[in-house]
Amino acid sequence: MVRVERQRPGPYTGRMARGSFPILFITATRIGDAVLSSGLIKRLSDEIPQARFTIVAGPAAAPLFLDVPNLDEIIVFEKSKDGGHWFKLWRQVRATSWGLVVDMRGSAISGFLKRRRRAVFKRSSGPPVHKVIEAARVLKMEDDPAPPFLYTSPDTEQTAADLTAGEGPILALAPNANWVGKTWPLERFAQVAIQLLGEGELAGGRLMVLGGPEDAHVIQALRHVVPKERFIELVGKVDLITSFACLKHARLFVGNDSGLMHLAAAAGAPTLGLFGPSDERHYAPWGPKTRVVRGPRDFQQIVAVDPSFQQAICHMMDLTVETVVAAARDLLART
Repeated sequence: MVRVERQRPGPYTGRMARGSFPILFITATRIGDAVLSSGLIKRLSDEIPQARFTIVAGPAAAPLFLDVPNLDEIIVFEKSKDGGHWFKLWRQVRATSWGLVVDMRGSAISGFLKRRRRAVFKRSSGPPVHKVIEAARVLKMEDDPAPPFLYTSPDTEQTAADLTAGEGPILALAPNANWVGKTWPLERFAQVAIQLLGEGELAGGRLMVLGGPEDAHVIQALRHVVPKERFIELVGKVDLITSFACLKHARLFVGNDSGLMHLAAAAGAPTLGLFGPSDERHYAPWGPKTRVVRGPRDFQQIVAVDPSFQQAICHMMDLTVETVVAAARDLLART
């Protein structure tokens, strides 16, 4: 368990300073879940002017919170083989008298900390609801759920503006996912880009490709879809919060169910999520400019084929290029 080096100075030094309200926010491990609950931080910041934040996040999600205002610390939470990671976290945060502990992981740690209040995620046994609603229930505000929201600094926004500078609308693609089962074939992404950038509203536009360092292979399949001057390659070159800021400049995003899909929706880009072995009732991109598309099988039919989601096969093969292009053009027309 380590701390992110980039920190904001402030009067809070570990114990409750006069007039401050320290909040310990333990967010989800996965990027997508962390994005979907990120609106809670904004809601708390807006409603508690004295709030100061210590955010606990997994290594992948931690960079999303670097620009949170009144941030005292980001603690990068890494699981250990001996199961001692919660004890290590407790040792790091036990000295503080917390105003509020928000635990999106549903652990027992808040019961062992000094705090005025705590809000702990509890898995619902009722009908499936979206993860944004689940997050809102933690703070008892499901009637007015906080949409995903990520803070960006002026420097981050300027970097994104420089990276996306140029003429023509931007089609953003994120062709990878965290499991082969929900990864649409790469060559189909290329075909979608060729068709969308060849005619219609995006004709002559630019192609922006996003992903992490492990996704470098996608570039070879997509770099020749458009001329070099119309190709924006961000795979492995920028951090998540900069990717988020770049997505604010996209006219359309198309991608698998992934953290980048949720980043695109949070950025306000029209977002088309490609779904197969994912339940859109929980994980559809959130917002008025979003849409989910899948093949002829619904989620339950895919579950029947692969109940434990352990098979190393793609469950997205029945989603056609024609279906995705039609859905993309419809979303463009509506936005």
